Amino acid sequence: MKALCSCMRFVALVLILNLFFQASYQLTELQVCNLCGGTILNSSEVGHFCFLSAGRIDGRCCLRNDTTNDPEHIIGLDLSNCSLTCVQDLQGASTAFMIDLSFNPLVNISDTAFQGFNKLNYMILPQNIDCPGSNTSWEKVKIKEGNRHCEGQRNICNETGQLSMNCPENSLCAPFGPGFFECSCAENFRGYKCLREGEFPALQVFGPLAASTVVISVLLWATQRRKAKSL
Repeated sequence: MKALCSCMRFVALVLILNLFFQASYQLTELQVCNLCGGTILNSSEVGHFCFLSAGRIDGRCCLRNDTTNDPEHIIGLDLSNCSLTCVQDLQGASTAFMIDLSFNPLVNISDTAFQGFNKLNYMILPQNIDCPGSNTSWEKVKIKEGNRHCEGQRNICNETGQLSMNCPENSLCAPFGPGFFECSCAENFRGYKCLREGEFPALQVFGPLAASTVVISVLLWATQRRKAKSL
Protein backbone atom coordinates (compact mmCIF):
# COMPACT_ATOMS: atom_id res chain seq x y z
CA MET A 1 0.00 0.00 0.00
CA LYS A 2 2.84 2.33 0.93
CA ALA A 3 4.62 1.49 -2.34
CA LEU A 4 1.47 2.46 -4.24
CA CYS A 5 1.31 5.77 -2.38
CA SER A 6 4.97 6.45 -3.19
CA CYS A 7 4.30 5.74 -6.85
CA MET A 8 1.31 8.10 -6.83
CA ARG A 9 3.44 10.82 -5.22
CA PHE A 10 6.05 10.41 -7.97
CA VAL A 11 3.42 10.69 -10.73
CA ALA A 12 1.94 13.77 -9.06
CA LEU A 13 5.40 15.35 -8.89
CA VAL A 14 5.98 14.73 -12.60
CA LEU A 15 2.60 16.32 -13.44
CA ILE A 16 3.34 19.34 -11.26
CA LEU A 17 6.73 19.86 -12.90
CA ASN A 18 5.14 19.56 -16.36
CA LEU A 19 2.55 22.20 -15.48
CA PHE A 20 5.30 24.42 -14.07
CA PHE A 21 7.32 24.33 -17.29
CA GLN A 22 4.20 25.01 -19.37
CA ALA A 23 3.34 27.97 -17.15
CA SER A 24 6.91 29.27 -17.48
CA TYR A 25 6.63 29.17 -21.27
CA GLN A 26 3.29 30.98 -21.18
CA LEU A 27 4.78 33.59 -18.84
CA THR A 28 7.59 34.19 -21.33
CA GLU A 29 5.02 34.82 -24.07
CA LEU A 30 3.10 37.15 -21.76
CA GLN A 31 6.28 39.10 -21.03
CA VAL A 32 7.00 39.52 -24.73
CA CYS A 33 3.49 40.81 -25.38
CA ASN A 34 3.93 43.43 -22.67
CA LEU A 35 7.45 44.61 -23.39
CA CYS A 36 5.87 47.86 -24.49
CA GLY A 37 2.73 49.68 -23.40
CA GLY A 38 -0.34 50.00 -25.56
CA THR A 39 -1.79 47.55 -28.03
CA ILE A 40 -1.57 46.71 -31.72
CA LEU A 41 -3.39 49.23 -33.90
CA ASN A 42 -5.72 47.79 -36.51
CA SER A 43 -4.22 50.16 -39.09
CA SER A 44 -0.66 48.88 -38.51
CA GLU A 45 1.08 46.22 -40.61
CA VAL A 46 0.82 43.63 -37.82
CA GLY A 47 -2.77 44.66 -37.09
CA HIS A 48 -3.74 44.16 -40.72
CA PHE A 49 -1.91 40.80 -40.80
CA CYS A 50 -3.67 39.74 -37.59
CA PHE A 51 -7.08 40.59 -39.05
CA LEU A 52 -6.41 38.62 -42.24
CA SER A 53 -5.09 35.68 -40.19
CA ALA A 54 -8.18 35.59 -37.93
CA GLY A 55 -5.97 36.23 -34.91
CA ARG A 56 -6.66 37.82 -31.54
CA ILE A 57 -4.82 40.91 -30.30
CA ASP A 58 -3.39 40.79 -26.80
CA GLY A 59 -1.18 43.73 -25.92
CA ARG A 60 1.56 43.89 -28.54
CA CYS A 61 0.92 40.36 -29.79
CA CYS A 62 -1.36 38.71 -32.30
CA LEU A 63 -2.36 35.25 -31.06
CA ARG A 64 -3.96 32.33 -32.85
CA ASN A 65 -4.48 28.62 -32.33
CA ASP A 66 -4.28 26.43 -35.42
CA THR A 67 -6.84 23.95 -34.04
CA THR A 68 -9.34 24.10 -31.22
CA ASN A 69 -7.23 21.68 -29.18
CA ASP A 70 -3.96 23.64 -29.53
CA PRO A 71 -3.02 26.48 -27.17
CA GLU A 72 -2.77 29.96 -28.63
CA HIS A 73 0.65 31.02 -29.89
CA ILE A 74 2.13 34.26 -31.17
CA ILE A 75 1.90 34.80 -34.93
CA GLY A 76 2.59 38.54 -34.93
CA LEU A 77 4.57 40.89 -32.67
CA ASP A 78 4.43 44.70 -32.91
CA LEU A 79 7.12 46.45 -30.86
CA SER A 80 7.26 49.53 -33.05
CA ASN A 81 7.82 52.92 -31.42
CA CYS A 82 8.74 51.36 -28.07
CA SER A 83 11.99 53.30 -27.46
CA LEU A 84 13.98 50.05 -27.66
CA THR A 85 17.75 50.49 -27.92
CA CYS A 86 18.54 46.78 -28.15
CA VAL A 87 16.76 43.51 -28.86
CA GLN A 88 17.26 40.94 -26.14
CA ASP A 89 15.30 37.74 -25.54
CA LEU A 90 12.28 37.42 -27.83
CA GLN A 91 12.19 33.61 -27.79
CA GLY A 92 8.64 33.72 -26.48
CA ALA A 93 7.67 34.93 -29.96
CA SER A 94 9.64 32.30 -31.89
CA THR A 95 6.42 31.16 -33.63
CA ALA A 96 5.78 34.61 -35.14
CA PHE A 97 5.31 35.09 -38.87
CA MET A 98 5.65 38.88 -38.65
CA ILE A 99 7.63 41.18 -36.32
CA ASP A 100 7.67 44.99 -36.41
CA LEU A 101 10.57 46.76 -34.66
CA SER A 102 10.34 50.03 -36.60
CA PHE A 103 10.67 53.52 -35.10
CA ASN A 104 13.02 52.36 -32.34
CA PRO A 105 16.50 53.85 -31.66
CA LEU A 106 18.16 50.46 -32.18
CA VAL A 107 21.93 50.43 -32.50
CA ASN A 108 22.31 46.84 -33.65
CA ILE A 109 20.69 43.42 -33.33
CA SER A 110 22.51 40.32 -32.12
CA ASP A 111 23.13 37.71 -34.82
CA THR A 112 21.48 35.07 -32.63
CA ALA A 113 18.46 37.14 -31.53
CA PHE A 114 16.16 35.36 -34.01
CA GLN A 115 17.77 31.93 -33.96
CA GLY A 116 15.00 29.32 -34.12
CA PHE A 117 12.45 31.71 -35.69
CA ASN A 118 11.71 29.30 -38.53
CA LYS A 119 8.31 30.75 -39.42
CA LEU A 120 9.41 34.39 -39.48
CA ASN A 121 8.56 35.65 -42.94
CA TYR A 122 8.26 39.42 -42.63
CA MET A 123 10.16 41.97 -40.54
CA ILE A 124 10.07 45.74 -40.34
CA LEU A 125 13.21 47.38 -38.94
CA PRO A 126 14.73 50.85 -38.67
CA GLN A 127 16.53 51.73 -41.89
CA ASN A 128 19.98 51.61 -40.27
CA ILE A 129 19.53 47.98 -39.13
CA ASP A 130 20.29 45.08 -41.48
CA CYS A 131 17.89 42.16 -41.74
CA PRO A 132 18.71 39.27 -39.34
CA GLY A 133 21.20 36.86 -40.89
CA SER A 134 22.19 39.67 -43.31
CA ASN A 135 20.12 40.84 -46.23
CA THR A 136 21.12 37.74 -48.22
CA SER A 137 18.98 35.60 -45.88
CA TRP A 138 15.81 37.16 -47.32
CA GLU A 139 14.12 36.96 -50.70
CA LYS A 140 13.40 40.68 -50.82
CA VAL A 141 14.76 43.66 -48.90
CA LYS A 142 13.43 47.16 -49.50
CA ILE A 143 13.40 50.58 -47.87
CA LYS A 144 9.92 51.98 -47.43
CA GLU A 145 8.89 55.10 -45.50
CA GLY A 146 12.20 55.20 -43.64
CA ASN A 147 12.08 51.54 -42.55
CA ARG A 148 13.75 48.37 -43.80
CA HIS A 149 11.37 45.61 -44.84
CA CYS A 150 12.68 42.03 -44.88
CA GLU A 151 10.39 39.71 -46.80
CA GLY A 152 10.50 35.95 -47.33
CA GLN A 153 13.04 34.15 -45.14
CA ARG A 154 15.30 32.05 -47.32
CA ASN A 155 16.01 28.39 -46.69
CA ILE A 156 19.81 28.24 -46.67
CA CYS A 157 19.74 24.46 -46.93
CA ASN A 158 19.89 22.76 -50.31
CA GLU A 159 16.58 22.44 -52.12
CA THR A 160 17.38 18.85 -53.15
CA GLY A 161 16.53 16.55 -50.28
CA GLN A 162 17.57 19.09 -47.66
CA LEU A 163 21.17 17.87 -47.85
CA SER A 164 23.87 20.42 -47.17
CA MET A 165 27.64 20.54 -47.47
CA ASN A 166 27.57 22.27 -44.06
CA CYS A 167 26.18 19.14 -42.38
CA PRO A 168 28.10 15.89 -41.81
CA GLU A 169 27.61 12.90 -44.04
CA ASN A 170 24.44 10.89 -43.30
CA SER A 171 22.67 13.98 -41.93
CA LEU A 172 19.93 16.33 -43.10
CA CYS A 173 19.87 20.12 -43.02
CA ALA A 174 16.89 22.09 -41.74
CA PRO A 175 16.42 25.88 -41.47
CA PHE A 176 16.73 27.32 -37.97
CA GLY A 177 15.94 30.99 -38.34
CA PRO A 178 17.38 33.73 -40.59
CA GLY A 179 20.91 32.73 -41.58
CA PHE A 180 20.89 29.60 -39.39
CA PHE A 181 20.48 25.89 -39.98
CA GLU A 182 20.58 22.73 -37.90
CA CYS A 183 21.68 19.22 -38.79
CA SER A 184 19.89 16.03 -37.80
CA CYS A 185 20.84 12.45 -38.51
CA ALA A 186 19.21 10.80 -41.50
CA GLU A 187 17.01 7.75 -40.98
CA ASN A 188 18.85 4.75 -39.56
CA PHE A 189 21.88 6.86 -38.49
CA ARG A 190 22.75 8.20 -35.05
CA GLY A 191 25.54 9.21 -32.71
CA TYR A 192 28.41 11.68 -33.06
CA LYS A 193 28.32 13.23 -36.54
CA CYS A 194 25.75 10.56 -37.43
CA LEU A 195 28.51 7.99 -37.93
CA ARG A 196 26.70 5.07 -36.30
CA GLU A 197 24.23 3.11 -38.36
CA GLY A 198 21.22 1.29 -36.96
CA GLU A 199 18.56 2.04 -34.38
CA PHE A 200 19.46 3.40 -30.98
CA PRO A 201 19.81 0.44 -28.55
CA ALA A 202 17.17 1.70 -26.16
CA LEU A 203 16.68 -1.66 -24.44
CA GLN A 204 20.40 -2.15 -23.76
CA VAL A 205 20.78 1.42 -22.47
CA PHE A 206 17.60 1.98 -20.51
CA GLY A 207 16.95 -1.62 -19.47
CA PRO A 208 19.71 -1.81 -16.85
CA LEU A 209 18.90 1.74 -15.74
CA ALA A 210 15.25 0.86 -15.17
CA ALA A 211 16.17 -2.36 -13.39
CA SER A 212 18.59 -0.59 -11.05
CA THR A 213 15.99 2.08 -10.33
CA VAL A 214 13.45 -0.56 -9.36
CA VAL A 215 15.96 -2.36 -7.12
CA ILE A 216 16.96 0.87 -5.36
CA SER A 217 13.30 1.82 -4.90
CA VAL A 218 12.50 -1.58 -3.36
CA LEU A 219 15.52 -1.34 -1.02
CA LEU A 220 14.53 2.15 0.10
CA TRP A 221 10.93 1.06 0.64
CA ALA A 222 12.07 -1.96 2.68
CA THR A 223 14.39 0.23 4.76
CA GLN A 224 11.66 2.74 5.50
CA ARG A 225 9.22 -0.04 6.36
CA ARG A 226 11.76 -1.61 8.78
CA LYS A 227 12.28 1.76 10.47
CA ALA A 228 8.52 2.28 10.76
CA LYS A 229 8.06 -1.11 12.41
CA SER A 230 10.89 -0.43 14.88
CA LEU A 231 9.08 2.72 15.98
